[in-house]
Amino acid sequence: MLSSPQIARTAPALLCSLLLGLGATAALAQPNFPITPAQRSTAQQVAQAGVALSDLAANAPDSHTVQRGDTLWGISGLFLKQPWRWPELWGMNLEQIRNPHLIFPGQVLVLDKSGGRARLRLAQPGDGQSGGTVKLSPRVRSELLDNGAIASIPLNLIGPFLTEAVVFNSDELASAPRIVATQEGRVMVSRGETAYVRGNLGGARDFRLFRELKPLLDPVSREVLGYEGRYVGTAEYVRAGVEGSGEGVAVVPATFNVTSTRLEAVVGDRLSPVPQQELAAYVPRPPANPVDGRIISIYGDGLRAGQNQVVSINRGQRDGLERGHVLALWRAGKPGFDTTQGVPRTALQLPDERHGLLFVFRVFDRVSYALILNVADPVVPGDRFTQP
Repeated sequence: MLSSPQIARTAPALLCSLLLGLGATAALAQPNFPITPAQRSTAQQVAQAGVALSDLAANAPDSHTVQRGDTLWGISGLFLKQPWRWPELWGMNLEQIRNPHLIFPGQVLVLDKSGGRARLRLAQPGDGQSGGTVKLSPRVRSELLDNGAIASIPLNLIGPFLTEAVVFNSDELASAPRIVATQEGRVMVSRGETAYVRGNLGGARDFRLFRELKPLLDPVSREVLGYEGRYVGTAEYVRAGVEGSGEGVAVVPATFNVTSTRLEAVVGDRLSPVPQQELAAYVPRPPANPVDGRIISIYGDGLRAGQNQVVSINRGQRDGLERGHVLALWRAGKPGFDTTQGVPRTALQLPDERHGLLFVFRVFDRVSYALILNVADPVVPGDRFTQP
């Protein structure tokens, strides 16, 4: 069996076996993520190892046809007790590599249980699917090309936060362009209305709007790890302004159209350019090295969080966290006393209990954002997390 670091290193290369010739056209149209010789070598070892039958989920199916709406996490959970261990289960077919990050609707995955180990592979003629032949209709072919690969987790849960959840290393918005006036002097500006802006736009046309920055404090050291912007919405450049060129010459601010709002915009809100879209591959996997940290806050100023909510955590790039890392949540053990009759009253400290999982999807220098995949009890700031 491979170690966790070995497994983690294979992540960029481990979906190769799940690309059928039928899906090759769609795969070639996607970005090509290179596979290093080391990753290829480790992937071959994974393919030979598989997982012990005892690691399979209790009701693991013999096969599964990938459906629109499936996720990598969901499929792994069908077969494994621990979905983040999917690299150990999914075999490799290195001759069919097109793009190692893609799995498509219509593909049939077969659970091969032989030699006391389990592996997941693509269905082939003779597997007992539709009389020994896997048949994919023109309708399925259309779905492959039109809808593309399945996601690692439901992207609708994290999509908005890829723009909204931003951590700045300093109070840099203090010098950013700002709204200085509104259409017809309105107190608040909604979608489709006009706002007037002063400041250096840097040639950008599309901006996010933020209100005051909130310092993110480490729950243990109380050190400021970054500043979270309170997201307001988006605005696009319409017309240039003119700064005053001399005494008595009035400034003409730039004109902007507010294109979306989470909160209504007001005078003083700051502008930050919309970042270029990242080609992110959110492949679920455990961290390669031990991790131990704390929840900083619940996104949106909540006091408690449950499944499918977002939290900020006090570990980031400098701590080795990456997008796609899966983390275990722990419930703090409570203090108490041994009250057994006839024995001295003794102070107790109950152990921490693991009760959920986090999925890291956005990483900054010292802070990350994570989605709560599942949890038994509400999560609160200060709760602990580790590698799973």
